[in-house]
Amino acid sequence: MAHLYISAAHRSSGKTTVSIGLCRAFRERGLRVQPFKKGPDFIDPLWLGLAAGRPCCNLDFHTMGRDEISAAFAGELAGCDLGLIEGNVGLYDSTDLLGANSNAALAKQLGAPVVLVIDCHGMARGIAPLLLGYRAFDPDLHLGGVVLNKVASSRHAGNLIRALEHYTDLPVLGVLPRDESLTIAERHLGLMPSNESAQAQAWIERIHRRVADALDLDRLLALAEGAPPPQASAASLYPAAPPPSGAPVRIGIARDAAFGFYYPDDLRALAAGGAELVSFSPVDDPEPPAVDALFLGGGFPEYRMAELEANRTMREGIADLIARGAPVYAECGGLMYLCRGLWWGEERRAMVGALAAEVQMQVRPQGRGYVSLRETAAFPWPASAPGAVPREVQAHEFHHSAVVAPDPDWTYAYEVLRGVGIDGRCDGVVQGNLLASYAHLRDVGGLNWTGRFLAHVRRCLGA
Repeated sequence: MAHLYISAAHRSSGKTTVSIGLCRAFRERGLRVQPFKKGPDFIDPLWLGLAAGRPCCNLDFHTMGRDEISAAFAGELAGCDLGLIEGNVGLYDSTDLLGANSNAALAKQLGAPVVLVIDCHGMARGIAPLLLGYRAFDPDLHLGGVVLNKVASSRHAGNLIRALEHYTDLPVLGVLPRDESLTIAERHLGLMPSNESAQAQAWIERIHRRVADALDLDRLLALAEGAPPPQASAASLYPAAPPPSGAPVRIGIARDAAFGFYYPDDLRALAAGGAELVSFSPVDDPEPPAVDALFLGGGFPEYRMAELEANRTMREGIADLIARGAPVYAECGGLMYLCRGLWWGEERRAMVGALAAEVQMQVRPQGRGYVSLRETAAFPWPASAPGAVPREVQAHEFHHSAVVAPDPDWTYAYEVLRGVGIDGRCDGVVQGNLLASYAHLRDVGGLNWTGRFLAHVRRCLGA
């Protein structure tokens, strides 16, 4: 159960590129690589999972307790040869003054040696005091070495290495030249998701070749093998899949170039709870599948708005399912798709029309980051008994779209305590058996949204 933590001094340093390349490089060596991603991100995990050949697991202080993080790490890593954790933002960046939710805190909790990826553009001898400061800032952190990224030339590399060898004892584990061909296209929410790119595997192979040639894989593996194994007590806390507790149900999952933001462990929980998950494409399929319920996850419907509008039979089929009372859960991109129309600039495309509102893409983020919500009495699949104290929900949102003139008569599932939601105060439109929100839920922290949704579906079916 060797493991490494890939971090950086700041975002956009190249840690995702290095992580993708290492996942594929060690997989090519015959190792079973389990990727992890700190935080709630969907996009980086899609790339890491594709590179490693197994789903990436998110580790997130906002939605998970520390014991749950340790248990998930140990449980997912069981049976694998190497765990590779990609951090988010910078190594020490944190909303907490003492860094309680930082990458450094997570690396120490997991006992993971840290490999620091440094963006060396415009940097020379100054790399030494930078890294001396990073080491001195937290002496308890195991900083195992550095990868020099975006290096201009062999002369530049030599100057950097000489400075590090003279002033520090940190090993240089690789040097990556500046190479624009390794850059995955970015957009307003970060990297382009791998589910949108027909060339995703070719991109990963190109990254893999560069990383495998430039990094000392043997030394990296030895560093990972020196990490302490996850505690057995943590692994024992990882929940085994319970037996299905109700009649089998079929749930349609929108998965294509427009929709693809799902947590693998949530889908696994739905399946373990007795759901047959039926993937379908709102972009390409002529109509929704024969299912008992729908789950429309997030994504980038704005980039496929013309195709989504052109698929009139799919839009009409989903509208009919909702009108007939089928349980439907939609998050972010799914919410956008269910509105009447989607605007991007001066272009408007018709969407499903189940929700009487328009959605407008904005230049700046409209909601970005962690959210805290309180369930209202209208929540369609509540965790609490009637009359109990309303439940608070920890989730996240990340959207550049805004609902234009939301219906004043809409009923909402959430009161927003932190975040934006639909109008700054409320999120989660409830309409019959439809729940559509900007918030992304995850079935951790005792939330059990998957079990509650399945129970709701069965109630609607009379099962």
